[in-house]
Amino acid sequence: MKKVFLPVSVSAMCMIVTTASVSAQKAENQPSDSMSVNLMQVEVMANRANQKTPVAFTNVEKAELLKNNDGRDITYLLSATPSVITTSDAGSGIGYTSMRIRGTDASRINIMANGIPINDGESSVVYWVNMPDFASSLSNVQIQRGAGTSANGAGAFGASVNMITDAPSEEAYAELSGSYGMYNTNRETFRVGTGLLGGHWSFDARLSHMGSDGYIERASSDLWSYFGQAAYSSQNTNIRFLAFGGKEKTYMAWDYASKEDMEKYGRRYNPCGQYVDDEGNIAYYQNQYDYFTQHHFQLHVSQKLSDKINLGVALHYTDDYGNYEQYKTDRSLVEYGLDASVIEESDLVRLKFNDNSFGGGLFTLNYKNKRLDATLGGAINYFHGSHFGQVAWVRNYVGPIDPLQKYYDNTGKKLDGNIYARANYDISKKFSAFADLQYRGIHYTIDGQSDNWDWNTGSMAMLNVDRTWHFFNPKLGVNFVSGPHRAFASWSVAHKEPVRDNFTDGDPNHVPNSERLYDYELGYSFNSKIISLGVNLYYMDYKDQLVVTGQLSDTGNPLSVNVPKSYRAGIEFQGAFRPWCDWFEWEVNATLSRNRIKDFVEYIYEDEWTNPIAIECGDTPIAFSPDFILNNSFKFNYKGFEAKLSSKFVSKQYMNNAASEETALDSYFVTDLHLNYTLPKLPGIKKMTLGLSVYNLFNEKYCNNGYAGAGYYVDGNEKVIYRYAGYAAQAPTHVAGTITLSF
Repeated sequence: MKKVFLPVSVSAMCMIVTTASVSAQKAENQPSDSMSVNLMQVEVMANRANQKTPVAFTNVEKAELLKNNDGRDITYLLSATPSVITTSDAGSGIGYTSMRIRGTDASRINIMANGIPINDGESSVVYWVNMPDFASSLSNVQIQRGAGTSANGAGAFGASVNMITDAPSEEAYAELSGSYGMYNTNRETFRVGTGLLGGHWSFDARLSHMGSDGYIERASSDLWSYFGQAAYSSQNTNIRFLAFGGKEKTYMAWDYASKEDMEKYGRRYNPCGQYVDDEGNIAYYQNQYDYFTQHHFQLHVSQKLSDKINLGVALHYTDDYGNYEQYKTDRSLVEYGLDASVIEESDLVRLKFNDNSFGGGLFTLNYKNKRLDATLGGAINYFHGSHFGQVAWVRNYVGPIDPLQKYYDNTGKKLDGNIYARANYDISKKFSAFADLQYRGIHYTIDGQSDNWDWNTGSMAMLNVDRTWHFFNPKLGVNFVSGPHRAFASWSVAHKEPVRDNFTDGDPNHVPNSERLYDYELGYSFNSKIISLGVNLYYMDYKDQLVVTGQLSDTGNPLSVNVPKSYRAGIEFQGAFRPWCDWFEWEVNATLSRNRIKDFVEYIYEDEWTNPIAIECGDTPIAFSPDFILNNSFKFNYKGFEAKLSSKFVSKQYMNNAASEETALDSYFVTDLHLNYTLPKLPGIKKMTLGLSVYNLFNEKYCNNGYAGAGYYVDGNEKVIYRYAGYAAQAPTHVAGTITLSF
């Protein structure tokens, strides 16, 4: 539990109607070789782009998600989409994972499930470890790159990811699937549905367990998750109630390892929980675990008011709670509210807790005729998060320790509302114009004691954050569609408020500001049965962008700082070749970009936020923003057999904003092989699929994440700067097998 694992923020939504005949969703829920039935109409709250929306987007359908779903997080299932790079603390894609899009970190990617915001309430990050195997309950995922359309959740400063859960099935089904691979990685999933009952009702459920020892030492995960929905459908009304969530127990692996430590102890070395025991031997704390439970509840109601007007309303509530247990060495006891008269410093075990709730309501009113598609919508959400810490044990401490004593205690509250109007108007048969106007208001407070000690006052630092933001986010564009050709141009404005860590763990001498983005996009695509080509040019101009510094907070979250002027500019290319034979397909996408901070000034401190020195660096690359990303895949299929050979290249990245070679992530090229075979019908089994995946086929030794820091010391009259870095080593060649039985 790196921070508060809870969604937050509101934005805009629009309604879509999904009506399919033997769709990918149907095919996965209830395989059928001879039947062709229409699914019940399902209307969900969502913010989706289509061919007339002037944004860059990619759709990933259920069939593609399931082919590669052997337990790895959704981030890895989306890693082959344009401009995406993924990270894994445990090195194997299970546990704590994340993704960056166009170089933008996870706190600036807006994540939604059925239009409901999923981003954490205060860090604005999605912790996928709290939603294990959620991909098994997804119908499709749409990634909008750039500012995108108005959406619920935090501002999209790199992209939006909108996940749509499974539609109810008209027919009863049951499915068992399991996988097992190296590092004791396993997944067991059971799905069941009643089909349509009485012409109106249906019920679906899923239960999953996932586990892994991780590639990194002790980076184990023990994960449970569930999904359930009840749906009612009539001619003009659709109602869906959904409940889903997860429970995780994960050993910490977010401290990473230096190159020196990896040379000494090996690539799998994990410094988390390390200490020296009473005999002077290196030991590891066995309970250095993160525990967290999260529950999501959604109620969606859509009503057809006329042939042209539809109304959608959604209510949601998320409850999550948990703690992590952490061994800390040589800690000053006074910082933990303990008696330091006998022992000033000692090793100790601390517990940090989060207890959070988040809820709200959303609405959309959609009008559509032959030329105009207009939506009025809005939402209001409220977040409440409690943060407190306790000390469980102190080495050689004199006197009792009160297990209920809190050495810090604070509360975060956030009220977030928006209203928007969006319209797409067909100027002619080929040209359409798009406008999207949104107002968003946020009030955020943090009150109480911080977990940081203030040596100036001799007490825990007090938090007294009371900030209000008013954002206006206009988006304008034009779109051209003619046969296989599509072209668009758009201009968008997006704003985003600072996150919790910007107030609690950053430099106290610098008050964080909100960010502003001007996003310019220009795209063209050509699609035919044989070949698809697309190119998208973007220029994202930022004011006060909060860029990651490479440093981590005390709880493993990336720290960031405002930079007055910065930009991300690039070209995204996509291509697919489907020759006249039906057994082969080639897909490729690439991003060539330039990500720069203008006139960057690096501040280096002698101690924690004290005595800074300033270094003027000129224009520098933004941290964790590679200049080149390439994805390539060859797909083969023949009589139930499918093979996919996919490769990914990511160019060199810097983990700080000063382009320091000591803190660089080397480029890497990784290839995976996926094999699937669907057997003919067996007695009592409608479909049986066997799969085998070989990850990192050519045994690349690479790291895809880490941290960087710097400091200085005084030697005589000279200030000597030193730099350090930690690296997240990834697994070499490893395999996993899967089996799925559908009834």
